[in-house]
Amino acid sequence: MSTKPILFNTEMVRAILGGRKTCTRRLIKHNVDAMLNSPYHKKHPEVEDKQIISKLCLPPYQPGDVLYVRETWSEWTGGYVYKAWNSPFPQTGAYLEEKWHPSIHMPKDAARIWLKVTEVRVERLQEITEDGAILEGAIDNRGFIHAPDDEYNHIHSAKEHFMNIWNSTIKKSDLDRYGWDANPWVWVIAFEPCEKPKDDEN
Repeated sequence: MSTKPILFNTEMVRAILGGRKTCTRRLIKHNVDAMLNSPYHKKHPEVEDKQIISKLCLPPYQPGDVLYVRETWSEWTGGYVYKAWNSPFPQTGAYLEEKWHPSIHMPKDAARIWLKVTEVRVERLQEITEDGAILEGAIDNRGFIHAPDDEYNHIHSAKEHFMNIWNSTIKKSDLDRYGWDANPWVWVIAFEPCEKPKDDEN
């Protein structure tokens, strides 16, 4: 078991805190095309692409790993506050608006969310189902009441919402390679909440 960081944006942190997100997809950035066109694969066409990728690519996380979530954060009176706050703590005002720090810079001792990896598998991005999108924290808002100024006025299934979430995390210059329409290979990483490991206790 290893303890590793994982980054989530504010929307996805809220989904985790709300118990709606128990899975994440992460790009496989190895040269997958080269692997699938390798002499080994040509010699053994019966071996599925997913098996080849799983054998030759090292996933970022393994089942049993414990992850601490890096999220947008700030310091406050000797402690930490988070943009995805889940309490009545005031988040307005010049101080916090100016002092939010990117998730990638969050120190380990500021982590409040710990997750245990339960499964890692390989898929094409577009293999995600409606149920899979819901596990990703995406929302099916087709049954909502929609008002003209409602933030949910754009009606979508969970899968359609996930498509938008995914593309929003990809640089515009990389959309042709890694966006939804490119259908890249991804790691599907399932997790569950857990306690902070004792070895990481102060």
